Amino acid sequence: MAGMIRLKFALLAALTVALPPLCAIAQNHAPEIATGRAAKQDARFHREGVAAANPLAVEAGFAMLAQGGSAIDAAVATQLVLGLVEPQSSGLGGGAFIVMHDAKAPLGHRTRTYDGRETAPGAAKPTRFVGADGLPLKFHDAAVGGKSVGVPGTVALMAEVHRKHGRLPWKALFAPAIALAEAGFPVSPRLHMQLKSERFLKTDTVAREYFYRPDGEPWPVGYGLKNPAYAATLRAIADGGVDAFYRGPIATDIVNAVRAHVNAGDLTEADFSAYRVFERAPVCTRYRGYRVCGMPAPSSGGTAVAQMLASLERFPLANWRPDSAQMLDSVHVMAEAGRLAFADRNRFLADPDFVHIPGGLLDLDYLNSRAALIDPTRSMKRAEPGQPRGAQLALAEDASVDIPGTSHISIVDRYGNAVAMTTTIEDQFGARMMVRGFLLNNELTDFSFLPADDGRRVANRIEPGKRPRSSIAPTIVYDRAGQPVIVTGSPGGSAIINYVVKSLVGLIDWGMTPQAVADAPNFGSRNGPTEIEKGTPLEALKPALEARGHSVAVLEFTSGLHVLARERLGRDGLASGRWLGGADPRREGVVIGR
Repeated sequence: MAGMIRLKFALLAALTVALPPLCAIAQNHAPEIATGRAAKQDARFHREGVAAANPLAVEAGFAMLAQGGSAIDAAVATQLVLGLVEPQSSGLGGGAFIVMHDAKAPLGHRTRTYDGRETAPGAAKPTRFVGADGLPLKFHDAAVGGKSVGVPGTVALMAEVHRKHGRLPWKALFAPAIALAEAGFPVSPRLHMQLKSERFLKTDTVAREYFYRPDGEPWPVGYGLKNPAYAATLRAIADGGVDAFYRGPIATDIVNAVRAHVNAGDLTEADFSAYRVFERAPVCTRYRGYRVCGMPAPSSGGTAVAQMLASLERFPLANWRPDSAQMLDSVHVMAEAGRLAFADRNRFLADPDFVHIPGGLLDLDYLNSRAALIDPTRSMKRAEPGQPRGAQLALAEDASVDIPGTSHISIVDRYGNAVAMTTTIEDQFGARMMVRGFLLNNELTDFSFLPADDGRRVANRIEPGKRPRSSIAPTIVYDRAGQPVIVTGSPGGSAIINYVVKSLVGLIDWGMTPQAVADAPNFGSRNGPTEIEKGTPLEALKPALEARGHSVAVLEFTSGLHVLARERLGRDGLASGRWLGGADPRREGVVIGR
C-alpha cells in the first residue's frame, strides 16, 4: 500500500509543476508518520504539521505548508483530497465547522469559529420526516434520496476562510486533488470495507458505476480509481471561485438530481444562491488552568464539552488513570458528566438564528449545581435537563442521534496559526446520491423527525433556511500564556463529544501523548446506557459499573481522533516543547510534521 501511495504521488508531482514532489516529503519525514494500530510512535515536529484521515490528503495539506502556506491553505487542500479518497465521510456535497487560532488577530480575538453547516430548503416544513401515520420515518427511509439533502456549506466555508486567512493562491490549493482525481488514487481498505457493507449506494446509477465493478463488487483495495467528473468540478471552482458552485450549472445539476429522485427533495437554485457562512463567537471555558475553546451552536459540541469539563474538574482524575485500579471511578464520573451535558443538549441547543439558547448554560453557579448531582458511588441512570438562566420552559426534548459520516483535520503552521476542522456529509455515503463526482449530504436528518412533543415544540425542529443541530466539536486549547497547545477533534456522530473529552482528559489529567490518547479505549454516556468500547480492557469494568447502577452497552467505537499537542503540558497551565501528533488507529489517518 505504501508503495502504491508513493507511486501515485510521484505521478502527481510530475503533473503539478507548482508543487514540490510530495512523495519526497513523505520519505523525508517518514519517522514523523503515525499510521494504524501498529504505529505506537507520536509524530514529533517543531514548526508545522497536519493530521487527517488519509495519507494522500495529509501529504496534500503538508505540501501547502511546505510552500509557505497557512494552516487554512493546508486545510482546504486536505479537504479537497479527502472528498476524493474518503468520499463516504465528507466532501463538496457536505458541510463543516472550523475553530481557528488566528495568530495575527488582536489579543482576546484570536479564536475564530466559522459555521459552514448545511441549511434546510426554503420550502422545508416541520413534518418533513413524519409519515402518513403520524409517526417518524425510519432513518434510511428519510436519509436515502433528495428529501434529506441540505444546501452544502463546505465550498463556501473554504472560500471564506481562504479569503480571510489564506496565503497561497486559491487555484494552487486544488492542484493535488485534481491531479489525483485524473491520475487515479488507490482504493483504501476502509473505503473498500464500507462499500462492501453498504446497502443503498447501488440504487444511484452514477454512484454504482463509479464505486463498483460491473459484477457489483466494490473495486479492490489498491485499485487505481479515477474520478474525472470530480476533477472537472474542482477546476470549475478553482477558476470561478465560490460562485461556480452556488450560482450556475453545478447548483442546477444538484437541484435537478434532488428533485428528480424517487424520494424527492425540494431544493431550489435560490436556496443555493442564498447560502452564507457565519463567523460566530467561540464557546470557551477553563479546565485545570487551560482555556478550552470550541464550536458554538448550531453545533452542540462546544457547549457539551465545556459542560462536561466543568463537572469533571471537581474530581481528582489525575489519580484515576487508565493504568490504575481507580479507572472505574473515571469511567463512572465521565459517564455521569455526559448524561448531564446531553440532557441539556437535547433540550436547549439548536440553530441560534431560530431558537433562543439560554445564556446561563455555562454560568459557573449553574454548572456547579449540575456537577453536584454526580454521586461518586452511584449512577443517576438518566439525567433531566436543568433550568439555566434564560431557559424557555416550553421546549420539548429532542433525542435524535447524529450518524457518524464525518472526518476531522488538525493543523498548525509556522506562523503560529492552528486549525481544527470537522467536516461531514452526515451518514456513511450521505444521501447515496452522486453528482459531478461527489456525494450529497443527508444532513437534514440531523433535525428532529418530530417537530413537537406533548404540545411543546422541539428546538431542533425543521424550518426553512435553518441549520440542523450538530455534535461536531473541533477544539483548540490554550495555556495561561494564551498560546495554542492542543488541537483536537473527531468524527463519530454524537459520540464525538465523548471522544473529544477523552482526548482532553487524557492529555491534561493523565499526561498521555496524542498517540496514546488516540489509541485509548472509548467510553461515556449520551444520557442512555454507559457505553464502553468492545474488545478493550474496559470490558472488564462492566460488572463493577453495573454494581454502581449503570446499564452498560459494549459497542464498537470507530472514532477518528486527530490530535496535536505540545510535548509538555504542565500542571500550572503552561506548555512547552515540540509538537506531538497522534492519529486514531481505528481509521487510516496519519500525521506529518517538521
